[in-house]
This record gives sequence, C-alpha cells and structure tokens, in this order.
Amino acid sequence: MNDQIRQAVLQLKAGHLVAMPTETVYGLAADANNPEAVKKIFSTKGRPSGHPLIVHVATPRAIQEPASNEAKWVKVLEQWSRDVSPEALVLAEQFWPGPLTMILPKAKNVLSEVTGGQETVGIRCPKHPIAQELLTAFGGGLAAPSANRFGRISPTTAEHVKDEFPELDLLILDGGPCEVGIESTIVDLSRLDTHGAIVLRLGAISQEQINEVLAQVNPQKVIGRNRTNSEQPRVSGSLSAHYAPKTKMYLYDSLRPNELGHTFSLDVEKFHKIAWVHFSKQEKIKPIFQKNIVKEFLLPENPTALAKDLYALLRQLDKLSIDLILFEALPGDSSWDAVRDRLGRASVGSGT
Repeated sequence: MNDQIRQAVLQLKAGHLVAMPTETVYGLAADANNPEAVKKIFSTKGRPSGHPLIVHVATPRAIQEPASNEAKWVKVLEQWSRDVSPEALVLAEQFWPGPLTMILPKAKNVLSEVTGGQETVGIRCPKHPIAQELLTAFGGGLAAPSANRFGRISPTTAEHVKDEFPELDLLILDGGPCEVGIESTIVDLSRLDTHGAIVLRLGAISQEQINEVLAQVNPQKVIGRNRTNSEQPRVSGSLSAHYAPKTKMYLYDSLRPNELGHTFSLDVEKFHKIAWVHFSKQEKIKPIFQKNIVKEFLLPENPTALAKDLYALLRQLDKLSIDLILFEALPGDSSWDAVRDRLGRASVGSGT
C-alpha cells in the first residue's frame, strides 16, 4: 500500500471525504456505513438528500484468480442486498469490475442516507486500479457520486476536481484522465418479477450487451426500455437538467439550417461570442454566425471517443468567456445513445 492510499484510508475511516478516480468519472467518496460522512457528500455537492448514492465495492480477491465464477460475488452483494438474484450474479461476472451499476433490494443495514430513503441500493465495482486499491485497503463500501457541484459537469481528471472545489482541503487521488468519461450504465434489478430488468441510465455498457447476458439466465427477464414512472427507483443522473455548463448551450440539427437561422434570426446579435462545436465543415450554417464565432471545435466521429472527451470539452468551453455554445446534435443511431443522453441533459441545464 503506497503512502497516498494509506492516507486516503485514514481520512475515510475518520469520516472525511476523498476524491478517487474511476474508469467513468472521478468520485467524491465517503464511508458508506458512516451516516455523518455520507451527509458531508450532500452538503459539499449541494445535492438533494433524496437523491441516492451508488456504493462502490472491491473485487473479491478470489475472483482475481483464473478460475472465477458467479458465486464469488455472492458475499460481496449480500453485504448490501437482501435478495441477490441469478441475474445480478451473471451481470457481475460478465461486467464487473466495470461501468455497470445494479439497483437491488437493499439489506437492512444499508443507510437510508445512502439510498435516499428508498428500499433499493445501487452497487458498482469500478475497474480503475487506484479505485480498486483504495477499496481493498479500506475494506468496505464507499458511497461515491461524481466529484462536482450538483447538476454541473462531471470531472474526468484530478484537475477538474480541484477546479470544482478550490476552497476545500480535499485529498484527491490522481489516476489520470478517466478511460470511459461518462457515468456508469444503471440497470434496475429490483423489480424482476414484475418488470424484468430495466436500464435507468445509459452508459458504456449497452442495453444490447445486457440483453445478451441476461438471456442466458431467463429470456423472459431481458432488459426493457427506459420508462419513467412513479414506481421506478430514483437514481443518479435521471434529472432532465444535469452535467451542465454555466454557459448557455444550444443543440442544432445540421440537416435543418433554415430552422437554425429562424431560431436565432432575432437573437444572433445578442450572442457576441460563440463557440461552434460540430462534426465537419458546414457552409450553410457558418454564415449565420460568421461575425460571432470566436472558436471552432471539430468533434470525433466515434461515440466512444466523444464520450471520453465530452466533459473535458464542456469544461474547456466554459472557460472561454463566451455567450453561447452552438453544438451540433449527435447522430440518431443507438451507438450514440449514452453520450447523446448526457449532452441533452447538459443543454437543458446550461446557462443557469
């Protein structure tokens, strides 16, 4: 155990917060069994108390051996859930450690501060080696939402965390840029008998991938589409406005330039400085803002690459002292679903 991990463990056991890297985004971690420490997450982020947290757990030592199987996850999950289904075990075996959060019926000992008062708990086993080293050394679960002010852009580097909380003397474990760059997929397994498995938040692991794995257990309980209703558990990242830059952002359809021109025909002069973010040169769009564009950004054509860089890009744009981010809407095929979800929520919450 290196000195920084040792220091982080001491901080966590003393009820303090620590920022840790994961493969998705940096998390603001606290001992998930310490109610006062968990409350510090909410007060630091400005997060509503009814907004549940995800508990991060270490990979069982036995599973690091070549001969692994689903049963080795039972002891891990039983600490947090009163009902560990075959579906949960097969998903853990297939996707953990990795960017998948499972919503399960909570065990009696799980703090209501963690669950937002619900009877379900979100559990994830992160892949980042520093997160794993910390979790193993700590010897328990860590509640760890993204290390940013509530509703704002998630951090994907240690520097982003410093920028977010400059006034805090916060121990930040620097694990470099996050590999995935957007939050984990969240799948609800708490209502298998009535609803099957439902994805509540899109991420790097797709519905199709989960479908394929769950079909091995029970084809009748394969994943359904995300359906917002009063019965489903509240989860992180489900608000319409989230991941938002402080600068106003507008998503436009490059195939309908006339609509864009009409939308800004009266307001274009109001936006003296515009950052234009798009996939390729678009001569039909540029003349509308020719005098206003102060910086232009070309987007990667690959959804995985954009997901990795999206939050860093939004933070960069926020530092330009501009009036508007003009961002081309993403393609409509399913490979872009997760990053399109983040971008849409960021746009709704932007400028406030």
